[in-house]
Amino acid sequence: MKKVLNFYIIYRLPIIILLIGLGILSHYLKDEITAWLLYITAGISLMLYFMMGTMRVVQDAVQEGEIEKAQKYLSQIKFPRLLLKPIRSAFYMVQSNLFMASDNLAGAESNIRKSMKTKSKLVGDMEGANLMQLAFIQLKKGEMKEARLNLIAAVKAGITDKESLSACYLQLTSIEIQRKQNRVAKEYFKKAKALKPKTDELVKQIKEMDKHIVRLPG
Repeated sequence: MKKVLNFYIIYRLPIIILLIGLGILSHYLKDEITAWLLYITAGISLMLYFMMGTMRVVQDAVQEGEIEKAQKYLSQIKFPRLLLKPIRSAFYMVQSNLFMASDNLAGAESNIRKSMKTKSKLVGDMEGANLMQLAFIQLKKGEMKEARLNLIAAVKAGITDKESLSACYLQLTSIEIQRKQNRVAKEYFKKAKALKPKTDELVKQIKEMDKHIVRLPG
């Protein structure tokens, strides 16, 4: 069923054209009921094409680590401003992630800011994730002051994913150590550790930080 749905999403535009063609043929054969059913199906599919795009298969590809596929499916969305707001926000978030993976920091920041501007009650819980993403981009650009403020704002806004929240606290730990605010750093580290992340990279970072932070005064 999933394969059929994904096929429909990926090839929605050619399917729409086919449905319209079959509708015209049905009209020619004087089968009005079939013709209108085909036209209505084509109309609904066209609406979904503009309002939802290929985001479902894009997110599946990202989760499976197939970045090239994700980029390919993402490029099929020609009019992102017509997407439903929650889907549009996710579109810009994924775009930002892909740009960041290729070290295009300007593109990554531009897209995450577009995601943040997409106001929707349904994407309220994405505010924290967006702020965290922006902070990580700023860190790569060497903008530590701005990154720190956005990480703090991200925590306040709420980050639902424990792994991401732990990563956020770990990054704040490192920033506060650089600012020589050891007490604050230790508090952030306790919070990062308490979340018990399972991602290999985070587990490794916590082990390394554990060795280092106990030697800090304060």
